This record gives sequence, C-alpha cells and structure tokens, in this order.
Amino acid sequence: MKEYMLKELKNGKRVDGRSFYEMREIEVRPGSYTKSCGEAWLSLGGTKVLVGVSADIGEPFPDTPEKGVMVSNVELLPLASPSFEPGPPDENSIELARIVDRALRSSKYVDLDKLVIVPGKLVYLLFLDMYVLDHKGNLADALTLATVIALAKSKIPKVSLSSDGTPAVMNEQISVPVSDPVMNFTFVKIGDYILLDPNLDEEIASDAMITMAIDGQGRICSIQLRKGFFRDVEIKKMYEIAREKRKELMSVLEEVLRVGQETA
Repeated sequence: MKEYMLKELKNGKRVDGRSFYEMREIEVRPGSYTKSCGEAWLSLGGTKVLVGVSADIGEPFPDTPEKGVMVSNVELLPLASPSFEPGPPDENSIELARIVDRALRSSKYVDLDKLVIVPGKLVYLLFLDMYVLDHKGNLADALTLATVIALAKSKIPKVSLSSDGTPAVMNEQISVPVSDPVMNFTFVKIGDYILLDPNLDEEIASDAMITMAIDGQGRICSIQLRKGFFRDVEIKKMYEIAREKRKELMSVLEEVLRVGQETA
C-alpha cells in the first residue's frame, strides 16, 4: 500500500484523488441524538463522530479554585473499527481526549473563569463526551471541530444563590462562554511528502504524524507529535498551511452555528 501511495504521490495526487493539502468534505448533521445540553454530529470524509456536552455544579479543583471544571472523554466504539475493543479507555482514546482538551484549554476557547458560581466553593462542571462512530482516519481534527460546535451550541441551566448561599437551578438557560474557535490540523509524512487530513490508509502508511491547534489569532496554541519526526522547515510549512485552512473552515463553522441559532 505504501509503495502504491508513493507512486501516486510522485505523480502529484493522493490515492483518493485529493491534492496534498485538501481536506475531505465536512458535514454537520442537524438534529438531536443525545440528551446533552449541546451536541454535534460531524463527518470528515468517512470519519463520523458525535460529541455531547453535559453540565453539573460542584466543587472546583483545589489548584484552580476560581475556574470552572472541564472534563474530556473519548469513546472508541467497537462498531467504528475492527481495531477498537470494548472496555476501559486505552492509550489511543486517552491521547485523543488530551489532544482535544489541550487545544481547548491552551486557546482559552471556553472561559472557565466565567463558570464560577462561588469562588473556591461552587462552579459549573462541563463534561465533554466524544464518541467515534466510524473511523476512517484523522479522528483528532473531527473530534475537535465537533466539540467546538457542541460547546458553542450548548445551553446550561442558570444557577442562583439564596440568602443563605444555597444554590438553586433555575429554568432559565445561559450559553457556555466561548471565544474564537480553535481548530486542530493533522498532517502525515509519507516518504518526503506532507499530507493534510490523512485518511486511515495514509495514517497506517505514514512515517510521521503531527497535530497542531490554531487559535483565533492564527497562532499555534498546542502541538502533539504523534509518530516519527519532522524537520523545522516542514513544521513551518505545515503551520502556514494550517493557518490558511482555518480561514476556510471558519466559513463552514459560521454557517453551521448560524443555522443552529435560527432553528433554536
């Protein structure tokens, strides 16, 4: 397979017909699939994911008493791939959860300061449940984009405090405080060729793989070397490509969120 890919790459194309830096088609399906306060079903080519956001109230972490809590979890459902097995999270699901979580935190996409009800005592707890429904490559980018959309669409119950400080959940809902979207971009290297948004075959055949998160100001806010190594010049090139691709994806994201607001 790798030899066949290299032959096609030498002719300037990938096995699936895309150019080197062309992403697969993105679809965000409307509808309700969970009982979450915000969700997003997204496909990136053949890769399909579902993200749900749930909320609760509780104590903050001891080391961040004036910040809300955000917990990320990835479920690699056995129906999504023959390589996924039932049971507790394995190293792959833990790595994916960390990649998404690090992008959100380092970009400050969610303003955790605004999720505090009583400093040091009571805050909002956000749980990000990410499910892989079909694995055809590049789970990190698909999960990140779906999570960004789910958080932007989330409505959480407003909490008030009585005179004695007892919290009460109100019928009124508020939006999760989010800023400019962060996006992950995954690249692989096969031979000397750099490819964006690898499909599963390209991931398997790759010599190196890396995921970088680009924030609203076009900066790298997190980066994860997943396999192999890249030269400095290659990383700089991938960064410039990712910055431009983020601009393209913003038009897709803005349309999804606009439609979501109209139907809410």
